[in-house]
Amino acid sequence: MLGHSWRLPTLALLAACLLPGSAFATDSCAGKLGTERVLEVDPHHLQVGTKHFPQTLDLAEGEVVLTFDDGPHPGTTEAVLRALAQECTRATFFVIGRNAAAHPALLKQILAGGHTLGYHSQTHPMTLADLPFDKAVADIEKGFATVDKAAYGKAGAQPRVPFFRFPGFGSSPQLLAYLDKRGVGVFGADLWAGDWNPMTPDQQLKLLMSRLDRQRRGIILLHDTHQQTAKMMPAFLAELHRKGYHVVHVVPAGPVTATAPQ
Repeated sequence: MLGHSWRLPTLALLAACLLPGSAFATDSCAGKLGTERVLEVDPHHLQVGTKHFPQTLDLAEGEVVLTFDDGPHPGTTEAVLRALAQECTRATFFVIGRNAAAHPALLKQILAGGHTLGYHSQTHPMTLADLPFDKAVADIEKGFATVDKAAYGKAGAQPRVPFFRFPGFGSSPQLLAYLDKRGVGVFGADLWAGDWNPMTPDQQLKLLMSRLDRQRRGIILLHDTHQQTAKMMPAFLAELHRKGYHVVHVVPAGPVTATAPQ
């Protein structure tokens, strides 16, 4: 087991939808895709996603974790957040430090929506594994500090939410060991839409759903920096709902969880 979870009861989920200031503040979440359950995972020794690692999260058939990389980005990130809020659905955003510093208000929108905010390095080198070890570590650590300062107003010794994804999945044994020692969990993915390749939103939806329908579960990698993905999101969430998929929201176990800034 890579963590434990709780299901969101209907009344509790409806109450969450009505929290003042929440991105979920709609009249009702009834009949929406929603968030089926919250999965707490211990970040220590965590390396998940079968595109890169032998194991993944403890997901049942039909369960998916929605993740977005490379943001925040004006225009597209807001559109993704609106689509998620419309369906009362929560996701994980792995953000780049320099983008976070440039757009702190977007980070606060992500947090206000109840989403998990993780890290994706400071500058998104392709790849960290191709850099000298000390430079790669410096880029990772600067990303932690930059994101935390932009999102929460200050950075401490430990990343606020210890989840990290390598740009381009470009890890190395040494960097994985470093993050493990730091108590930071590493996310890969189980499937993706390949949204770094130009295509129409309809083409992207068909590609992603064909992959998901074969696999039936997993961590899904998307990018909130692309217009084609932002435009696809309402139809994608509707298709997940129509086909009976369930969204799982991932948070770190223990006292530190994804919360809105104070």
